[in-house]
Amino acid sequence: MEYRIEHDSMGEVKVPANVLWAAQTQRSHENFEIGVGIETMPAEIVHAFGILKKAAALTNNKLRPEKMTNEKLAVLIEACDEVISGKLNDNFPLVVWQTGSGTQSNMNANEVIANRGNMILGRKLLHPNDDVNMSQSSNDTFPTAMHIAAVLALEEKLIPAVEELIATFKRLEEENEGIVKSGRTHLQDATPIKFSQEISGWRTSLERDVELIKLSLSPLYELALGGTAVGTGLNAPKGFSEDVAAQVASITGKPFRTAGNKFHALTSKDEIVFAHGAIKALAADMMKIANDVRWLASGPRDGLGEIFIPENEPGSSIMPGKVNPTQCEAVTMVAVQVMGNDVAVGMAASQGNFELNVFMPVCAYNFLQSARLMAEAIRSFNKNCAVGIVANREKMHHNLHNSLMLVTALNPYIGYENAAKTAKKAFKDNISLKEACVELGFLTAERFDEVFHPEEMV
Repeated sequence: MEYRIEHDSMGEVKVPANVLWAAQTQRSHENFEIGVGIETMPAEIVHAFGILKKAAALTNNKLRPEKMTNEKLAVLIEACDEVISGKLNDNFPLVVWQTGSGTQSNMNANEVIANRGNMILGRKLLHPNDDVNMSQSSNDTFPTAMHIAAVLALEEKLIPAVEELIATFKRLEEENEGIVKSGRTHLQDATPIKFSQEISGWRTSLERDVELIKLSLSPLYELALGGTAVGTGLNAPKGFSEDVAAQVASITGKPFRTAGNKFHALTSKDEIVFAHGAIKALAADMMKIANDVRWLASGPRDGLGEIFIPENEPGSSIMPGKVNPTQCEAVTMVAVQVMGNDVAVGMAASQGNFELNVFMPVCAYNFLQSARLMAEAIRSFNKNCAVGIVANREKMHHNLHNSLMLVTALNPYIGYENAAKTAKKAFKDNISLKEACVELGFLTAERFDEVFHPEEMV
């Protein structure tokens, strides 16, 4: 491999000749061989750095035109756009497990943008610190990148995925209106419910989760950029905070704004914790929905068998013909991962000391993994399972009329205790509720038929 010599404030460093990064990135690459190639800084963070560096350059050109000249701005923007597009992703090799401030990832962005800009121009004009990092610090850029990445992940990936599943459930509600089945509480038979009502519970849970995620977006729109090293804004010109936030908003089309208190913005990650809590709420609901679906589809002969779900692949290497609810299993595993990530996010956020939180990379990594996994798992579940749910009307009808909890309909006519006696006798003697009620002398057969209508109990 061929190398070139780069330097930073600590001296010279050998860097592979074919990469755009420079000395500080190389030092981090060599010093943190932890999860290399596996747990690299998320691409969403790299994308966000491209956005904020472009926004900072535009603002610096406006407020410091003598330093951020039009020539520098033009080439810097071109390089930033390549970062934003993902074209330069291979030049961001650093792992999550690095400095807790994300300083090296900030410098990775500075070096790549500067070197790419100089390459485009054909001569050395941009300096990573003096130009690309002008009016900034790693301490305000990394939390800014976290918020930008979080907003984009929630608004452009997760919420649309959930809304697709909501639409599927709305369709299933309409298709299954009028089908009455046995309800269940405590995994035991309960009073009847319409299948459409059961589905509406799933739908409304997801609609509420979307509401909660959207509530968490407003605090995430606040950006730390302009706080520089400790929140005082040292080395940033007056008006930088407000203008750079407006530039980010313009680039992304999202209502980003400057944080009202930069001391809070640098050291606290409560906005991320709150937003991840909403993702965890979604994970909890998806766990419940996926479990409901696989319980209802259990069988095919010895389970509940009240619904059919798509058969996607063979389910056993030894049992021929076996098919498993694999999409449900994937969703529930993702939900467990998200719940674990929530602990990591909360613990990381609790580790702010004085003017900075130094657990930001792990916080960002877990948040973005949760948002991505939930979006992808929900899309997969919708496409490969939910859209193909079909009610097994015969089994629902059989289970409904075999349920002892239909005896609840007799409470107004024979009283709670006599109804309980009827249910217990029917179960013990393996006879119908009607037979038990008549044998106990609580109602005549004719009167029982008059008052006992399970389909009307919904």
